[in-house]
Amino acid sequence: MASSPVQAFLQHLSRDPRLQAQVQAAITADEVAMLAQELGYAVSGSDLLLLDGQHEAGVRVTRVDHPGEYPGRYH
Repeated sequence: MASSPVQAFLQHLSRDPRLQAQVQAAITADEVAMLAQELGYAVSGSDLLLLDGQHEAGVRVTRVDHPGEYPGRYH
């Protein structure tokens, strides 16, 4: 059994190809969190970003930086 809502969501994600496609189409961690919340998981975008680079429940969490997303961030 998962010990946190994030882990429970990632376990669900690992078993659901349709959800995987929705997550891959999401642009931000907040969008992924909204998908999780729609399924009843208390997950925030920040929760997901904290897992950047880690594997949980067979799912690799990777943050993608989008140039221009945060003005001045890359200078």
